[in-house]
Amino acid sequence: MKKIILKWMVASAALAFTVPQADAQPAAIIPQPLHIEQQDGLLTLRADMTMAYAAECEPQAAYLRQAIIGSTAYRWSTAKKKERADVVLEIDARRVPATEGYTLTIDRSGVKICGHDNGGLFYGIQTFLQLLPPAIHSKAYQPDVEWKVPYVSVSDAPNRPWRGMMLDVARYFYDKEFVKHYIDMMAMYKMNKLQFHLIDDSGWRLEIKKYPRLTEVGAWAGTDQNRLGGYYSQDDIREIIDYAAVRNVEIIPEIEFPAHMLSAVVAYPWLSCTGKQHEVPRQHFISRDLLCVGKESSYEFLADVLEETVSLFPSKYINIGGDEAVYDRWKECPKCQEVMKREGLTNVSELQGYLTNVVANMMKEKGKTVVGWEEIIMRGKVSQPVVAVIWHEVADTIKASETGHQAILSPATNLYLDFPEGKTPGEIKAATWMPPISLEKCYSMPVNDYSPASTVLGVQGCFWSDQFIHGTLLQELPLLNENRSEKYAEYLSFPRLLAVAELGWCDNATRSWQSFKQRLSKQYARLDHKGCHYRVPEPEIVKMTNVGDKVCFELAPSVEGSTIRYTTDGSYPHSHSAIYTGKVTVDRQSDFRAITEIDSRHFSLPIYFEPDFSAYEQYGTFVAEWKPANLSAGKGVWRFEATGKMVGNGTYEISFVRTRGTKSLAFGQLVQYKRDEVLAQAAPTITADASTLTATYRLTQTAFEAGVPFYIEVETDCGADPDAYGYVFVKKVE
Repeated sequence: MKKIILKWMVASAALAFTVPQADAQPAAIIPQPLHIEQQDGLLTLRADMTMAYAAECEPQAAYLRQAIIGSTAYRWSTAKKKERADVVLEIDARRVPATEGYTLTIDRSGVKICGHDNGGLFYGIQTFLQLLPPAIHSKAYQPDVEWKVPYVSVSDAPNRPWRGMMLDVARYFYDKEFVKHYIDMMAMYKMNKLQFHLIDDSGWRLEIKKYPRLTEVGAWAGTDQNRLGGYYSQDDIREIIDYAAVRNVEIIPEIEFPAHMLSAVVAYPWLSCTGKQHEVPRQHFISRDLLCVGKESSYEFLADVLEETVSLFPSKYINIGGDEAVYDRWKECPKCQEVMKREGLTNVSELQGYLTNVVANMMKEKGKTVVGWEEIIMRGKVSQPVVAVIWHEVADTIKASETGHQAILSPATNLYLDFPEGKTPGEIKAATWMPPISLEKCYSMPVNDYSPASTVLGVQGCFWSDQFIHGTLLQELPLLNENRSEKYAEYLSFPRLLAVAELGWCDNATRSWQSFKQRLSKQYARLDHKGCHYRVPEPEIVKMTNVGDKVCFELAPSVEGSTIRYTTDGSYPHSHSAIYTGKVTVDRQSDFRAITEIDSRHFSLPIYFEPDFSAYEQYGTFVAEWKPANLSAGKGVWRFEATGKMVGNGTYEISFVRTRGTKSLAFGQLVQYKRDEVLAQAAPTITADASTLTATYRLTQTAFEAGVPFYIEVETDCGADPDAYGYVFVKKVE
């Protein structure tokens, strides 16, 4: 099998395309197949075509038939013999030896798809659909499209068995129709694992019949018209699982503990060490209350909940979370301390390893493998082999191999899709506790090539809902039947989800950013027809050259068929701005702005050039800019966000540096907030009416929490007519 796969890999390095017809375009498939040879000729689909398939292929045949009917209105009949059929679907593990692999042949005789298994057959269908015009993905009849597909020969199989996404439905509840849509989009790009983040402090989303208060109480936050939340009934879960199974997506439930389970503690306070009654939070919040490991009732609760969970989900995996536990409650709990003494544990964190062992052995008896965030292999010794989702550093996979476990790569630096793609002003609000993750940064993450003996099973993107949904920013108005939150989730997921898909499918040797970018430009029309929202990429700068004391721009569209609109006075382009047709020359780089326009309601952010702060390196990281519009005449208070700029506890210097202006400006008392909670206050240590440094403050941050908004308020006094400009920087000094 390895030799066959190696041949496919070698062949993929020299793809052969012969495209004699004017309307036959090179294939633009994502993820890139191992081997694709495009040949002379086009096959035109017809209404009278027939399909042949064995009974084991029925789910995938029904999927293909439905996909064809929606856009073409062709109702293909079933042929009794495959020799007489125009479209043949088969499963043959001998002909296609690699798991989830497939072959696809399109020639004058028709279409033949053979999979190693049902998953491979489904992936062959996806490649076939991507070779057809984008309108094939529409649910509405498309009468003016010629349904032609090029003659090709494809041999393909994934490099890694785990190609996943994590969808957070606990911090914000997405209904089952959106979950199915998200699964459908994953499957379109050959992703096969969905980590279903069902439990967190902000909500319990899974019906557990033995503990009804988990959903009666724990699934909801707020009251009356301000109530947020929801949950999936067990029938809902079965429907989602059946839907995903046809699309070769394995649903892996995540039941979080010992932390991130305040929603359960609210429903049943006896689960915690203190037994205190809490409320389900409406804002992002990481509770310090943990599942008490000193009570027998805690283990009975876990056994009951996990029993119902694994009976619902056929996956061989069960995710137990295990991240971000703060052990203060366990330190103070006499019952937890008794367990430590009984088990001979020296550090309170080892209690988590003890708990993981108990659950891992419990799940082994049911034929399940425990998965969890990387903390489950780093908090005490875990003897039963588990799978750790590595979310800090790629290199942390070595910790899994050293301790006899396996790993999934999901580093926040590259694969957390709740971060924005860039720093362009106007980007939608998203996570800020780490730098933005561009599409290229996501795609370019190094991944060791997979082998059956590899520690690393694959890759997984993560989409968290804590940063931006709770609160009023995306408050739903149900009477208007709005779905702003769903579009918001798609905006952040796409197109980066396609990059994650190719990371998991292709090995490092065959991945090419330039190739991916070219193929991606043809995928946006498919997303449109699938009814999937996405972040429109800015136009590509092909060349930027100095012409005397001016700057000349040469652009190319980043989306096939899109329009580029631009301005040359630094203003924001819109649907009536000039259309780009050739090189544009401006006085200053910052004078030029350009956007990608899909239509008048769907367009990109403008091309943006971040200011050069190299002259201010001594002051640290840029935080905010002040100008007359920010300042109140006379004495006032200026408030700005500093989330993601003061990462971690420690001592920081906050410097206000004046850049220009004609008026004096003095700064007074400074206050740091976490949301609306005052964390620290400081007086300026330097004040001067100068053209450079205006004020510096020093404060100590002791309550950092990732994902929570931080703000700075500072008193200002700038006279009756504000005319002062400058920057704010922050630097960690201790």
